[in-house]
Amino acid sequence: MPIPSPTLYPPFNVIRLSHVEFGVTNLAASRAFYVDTLGLQVTDENDEAIYLRALEERGHHCLILRKASSSLIKALSFKVFDDAQLDLAETWFRDRGHAVDWVERPYQGRTLATVDCFGTPIEFYFKMDRLAPIHQKYALYHGVKPLRIDHFNCFSPDVDKAVAFYGELGFRVTEYTEDEESGRLWAAWTHRKGGVHDMAFTNGTGPRLHHTAFWVPTPLNIIDLLDLMATTGYVANIERGPGRHGISNAFFLYILDPDGHRIEIYCSDYQTVDPDLEPIRWDLKDPQRQTLWGAPAPRSWFENGSVFEGVEPYASGLKASPIIAP
Repeated sequence: MPIPSPTLYPPFNVIRLSHVEFGVTNLAASRAFYVDTLGLQVTDENDEAIYLRALEERGHHCLILRKASSSLIKALSFKVFDDAQLDLAETWFRDRGHAVDWVERPYQGRTLATVDCFGTPIEFYFKMDRLAPIHQKYALYHGVKPLRIDHFNCFSPDVDKAVAFYGELGFRVTEYTEDEESGRLWAAWTHRKGGVHDMAFTNGTGPRLHHTAFWVPTPLNIIDLLDLMATTGYVANIERGPGRHGISNAFFLYILDPDGHRIEIYCSDYQTVDPDLEPIRWDLKDPQRQTLWGAPAPRSWFENGSVFEGVEPYASGLKASPIIAP
């Protein structure tokens, strides 16, 4: 199926992904992982939640860890261009039959909660509390030295449908994987902020969150993190990598937090700011699409994901498969 033409003047202006809220079963264990090991900075915490930001970020948080009875995802959140965009978004979603609600969120202004075409909980806001810059406070740099949140990747039961839906909101496709036999999309990478992706979609049982990615300064920071995890009790949390993706050209590492939420550590992709940039097509069976060096991903990478609170995932009708490591 051909990639739809980009919507250059969407009904409301999303500028980037913003943050995600994880339900975690043990706040202390999660804090040790995200703060002491990865190096995210605590901006607030209590007995129920921990708010975190990365080192280049001025907004109050990019990740919320909230105590829960099971591992889950509360919502994916996006920042819009100005406050008026929120009313435009409410109208757009309501007119298409999506549930909409104005919700109170700590450290944020007006926040619109709704769902996407699969029922994935998503939220939009304009104003978040600003904090003093810390990007030159080098004493704070430790762990993998995370600079900013980079993207979400979601398991999707219908990637063509996901691309069409988010495409209406102005998300432009940068790269995609096509199943040659059916002509359907198996995966796609879409963006708003001018990188390779803010939102990616991978064929599979969904909707589920496949991973959340954080940008780091260099590939050497990833090597340092591997040494740290391997000697501090986290060797079993290393799932895949290090390596270089064919798609996006980025250097990567996939790890699992104590609740099984997948995190990608990520750097070295490319800019995509031109609105007429042509998407790059990959064949599903190309061994270099996953890893430029040819190494396939493990089966867990294609099967395991984090569920969204109150959303029942369902299987994809597309049974095509890439190369999977034995």
